[in-house]
Amino acid sequence: MNNKEKTGDQHVHLYGAETYPEDGANRDIVPLEGSLHRGLKPRHVSLIAIGGVIGTGLFIGTGTALSNGGPVGLWLGFSLFGVLTFFMMLGLGEMCAYLPITGGQLTYAGRFFDPALGFALTWSTTIHWALTCASELSAVAVLVNYWLPVEKVNNAAWIAISYAVIVVLNLTTSGVYGETEFIFSSIKVLTIVGLIILGVCIDCGAGPTGHYIGFHFWKDPGPFAQYLGIPGTTGRFLGFWAVFIQAAFSQVRYGGVEFFAISAAESANPRLSIPRAMKQIYVRIGVFYILGTIILSLLVPYTNNRLGTASNAAASPWVIAIQLSGIKALPHIINACLITSAWSAANADLYISSRCLYNMAHKGLVPKVFLRTHRYGTPYVAVLTMGLIPLLAFMTVSTGAAEVFGWFVNLVSVMGLCEWTAICVSYLGFRRAWAAQGFNRDSLPYKHRLALPGAYICCAFFPLIIFFSAWQVFRHTGRDFDRAAFVTNYLPAFWFLVMYSGYKLYARTRVIAPTEVDLVSNLAEIEATIEERPDSTTFSGKLRTWFF
Repeated sequence: MNNKEKTGDQHVHLYGAETYPEDGANRDIVPLEGSLHRGLKPRHVSLIAIGGVIGTGLFIGTGTALSNGGPVGLWLGFSLFGVLTFFMMLGLGEMCAYLPITGGQLTYAGRFFDPALGFALTWSTTIHWALTCASELSAVAVLVNYWLPVEKVNNAAWIAISYAVIVVLNLTTSGVYGETEFIFSSIKVLTIVGLIILGVCIDCGAGPTGHYIGFHFWKDPGPFAQYLGIPGTTGRFLGFWAVFIQAAFSQVRYGGVEFFAISAAESANPRLSIPRAMKQIYVRIGVFYILGTIILSLLVPYTNNRLGTASNAAASPWVIAIQLSGIKALPHIINACLITSAWSAANADLYISSRCLYNMAHKGLVPKVFLRTHRYGTPYVAVLTMGLIPLLAFMTVSTGAAEVFGWFVNLVSVMGLCEWTAICVSYLGFRRAWAAQGFNRDSLPYKHRLALPGAYICCAFFPLIIFFSAWQVFRHTGRDFDRAAFVTNYLPAFWFLVMYSGYKLYARTRVIAPTEVDLVSNLAEIEATIEERPDSTTFSGKLRTWFF
């Protein structure tokens, strides 16, 4: 039985969809998306997906990771988490290509598994990305300090300028947002690809110094660092684990690889663009995570005292390698690219948090005023409301408050891991319902054979990462116990469980039986947007199709 043959009564939940009349022959299309406009083109969705893989953590955070884990520890840690990211994306891609609706994964959690999970995921994601937007605005200011120290121009000026730009961009249209993200993501892609090529050249001795490096730093000072001076294999393993945790935090905090699922509701042709974006993701993970970190591990010894000492280009191992090779101007170009990366992330963060708030209003969790859109289809009330939270970035202007704000950054990282776990759980609910209701997997617009085992692996690893994310605090007890690190690492997971359990008790929800999961509502509206596009026959057309 395929999708179009499956009809009949539908089990409706708070996080389900608007339903159609039971008479399948006379169903009217219900406009699921309200007044949101589908202004994102396939190339926008592709670049949003690819840009989400590349965060500032891949440019700067790898410095601390290299110092903690050594070259092999760096490569293994980032590569392993890249594989986990790939697994999570496979399941999300299947759900999103099949049902690209308002809220994306926020709706899937309540529609395919449990309304209480949808409630917890929605609130967590909304707060998470609004806070992350604030951290990215402060990152812009710190990156500008590479050229202009704070003594000359107060960081509040750079934060204010960045804030004004992203609010204006988010108040325009989804098409404008998609175009700006296309440009910003293109810069990030060109930057990381250029750095990888440059890294190969430097390693082979093509720099001004002409010094051939090869795998020298894998031998001296060695492949693994002794984390915190802990001797033996224990110290080396803990170094790798520290890198693994940092790779997770960097990707979840700065990457936003799952953004495309929420933006799919505003994609002009999601059944075309999402499968295309997903088919390219394994190449991106392989190039940016696995190849990128192995090249980087060759260029700088993990004993370099500049690694992890700043939050701008000065501490980037890429910049350190370039300077050691004798190249002068490139560090400034890289810092400029990092600024666009942080600016892009802030723009995307506000977009996602506002759509999350719109999604909550769509489900009746917050007042309907947040459903208001202007004539171009942008939920301006939601944008202006969520735009208040990033004003917390001005806290970083004060040195004392900056430490407090750093705690918020740790909070949102763990929140992100909770959300990724919920996405995988939602996919497991989707798969069991698909099998129980007799649907044919060949009818899915996108599918992958590793999606199901990958979801199980992620459901095991993500909670494990959260559980051991702050193991260092337990090395010292009593007065030396780091209460701030303990709270910021474990409070988000506890709060996520509280939101899930609290709503479950309040609304008396239950895990939806596989045979009762709603898999067909709103498909008519989605299929009405499908545009048949013939395959390109020219070389340029095929190349454009592969990339976008």
